[in-house]
Amino acid sequence: MTDFPSFPPGFVFGAATASYQIEGAVQEDGRGASIWDTYSHTPGLVANGDTGDVACDHYHRYPQDVTLLRELGVDSYRFSIAWPRIVPDGAGPVNPKGLDFYSRLVDELLAAGIEPAATLYHWDLPQALEDGGGWRVRDTAERFGEYAAVVAEHLGDRVPRWITLNEPWCSAFLGYSVGRHAPGAREGRGALAAAHHLLAGHGLAVRALRAAGVREVGITLNLDHNLPATDSPADRAAVTRADTQHNLVWTEPILAGRYPDTEEETWGELITGQDFRRDGDLELISQPLDFLGVNYYRPIVVADAPYRESDPARRVATDNRYEEVRLPGVRHTAMGWPVAPGTFTDLLVGLHERYGDALPPLHITENGSAEDDWVSPDGAVHDSDRVAYLRDHLTALRAAMDAGVDVRGYYVWSLLDNFEWAFGYGKRFGIVRVDYGTQERTPKDSYRWYRALIAAQQR
Repeated sequence: MTDFPSFPPGFVFGAATASYQIEGAVQEDGRGASIWDTYSHTPGLVANGDTGDVACDHYHRYPQDVTLLRELGVDSYRFSIAWPRIVPDGAGPVNPKGLDFYSRLVDELLAAGIEPAATLYHWDLPQALEDGGGWRVRDTAERFGEYAAVVAEHLGDRVPRWITLNEPWCSAFLGYSVGRHAPGAREGRGALAAAHHLLAGHGLAVRALRAAGVREVGITLNLDHNLPATDSPADRAAVTRADTQHNLVWTEPILAGRYPDTEEETWGELITGQDFRRDGDLELISQPLDFLGVNYYRPIVVADAPYRESDPARRVATDNRYEEVRLPGVRHTAMGWPVAPGTFTDLLVGLHERYGDALPPLHITENGSAEDDWVSPDGAVHDSDRVAYLRDHLTALRAAMDAGVDVRGYYVWSLLDNFEWAFGYGKRFGIVRVDYGTQERTPKDSYRWYRALIAAQQR
């Protein structure tokens, strides 16, 4: 008997990373500054004053990392392209050295028998565009469409799977509402404008990718399974607001061509007085996709919370309409996140039930856990909690598929320990440990477990 869940032939197993979290080389070969360069260098915003200046030095060590992927046995590698490497100021001249780097990475992957899956935007907006308003303004969406066209022209013949945006919820609400991500703004209307312009940028990128003739186009959303802290009407109403912001603000326009019918309840005058939507935007945003990427880590337990901000221009639900509370009776990861694999099944089944035939095939584009790994005296890295997390969530994924959800692939987060945004280097999600002083890579027990799971499938 084995504890490995089984998946159908053709199911894609992969691993994922993101540019700012691993590449380093932030001032090499013509790369421009990003909002995360600015944010991480602002004192007090990132734990321990950490930055992505060096990170995992993937820019110079990518052949070694591709070897790790090949030895892992994955079918696909999901990476992101740094917009400031390609168009340093977000608009204007294209940097050929930036394109060359990703071209070399793609060729290295193909030579290793690994299918590239490219994400166009994993949060590293060129700082020059932020200086002009960032995602609050439509111009950034227009520039994103132009950038997508440039990248697709150079890599579209070799990269079959493309993701426009990664987790736009984080970009819009963590970045522009509560300030825990770059650019660190605390706004209400600005956050909602950013959410809409991210969606418009997605639509423009879809058009550019289709025009380039790429094989598969999708978007990645970090959808959340929201649970009420109690059965009280107030907490259930808070779940509605949380679900609107975390899920429906994205899925309704993309999959159903409409805005959420709960948006006025959630945002009030911020949305009724909006001036950032245009005629034709829903048609742009809801273009058919070949797949939907879903990132999932944990459920969120939601309790009602009163306004804590007197200025209505800064009222946004994440900040002052509800709050997250701890889920009792379960293990929590090093991030403090509850481990409840059954909610993964519930989320996917619920998505399938809500959208039916309008839901494209799914790829789980991120799933994993930050844990306190144990390094033994011989240098081996043991992470039994991560192994259990991956086993249980892959089992939950299989249960969703058995219930009728069309899931085509799974990407573990992450291949490498890396710069974990505002947490710096203190949180480790990797199945490969990185010694940030020496850049030595050490596969963990979870790496070997995932390799064995892939090998055990009927390929």
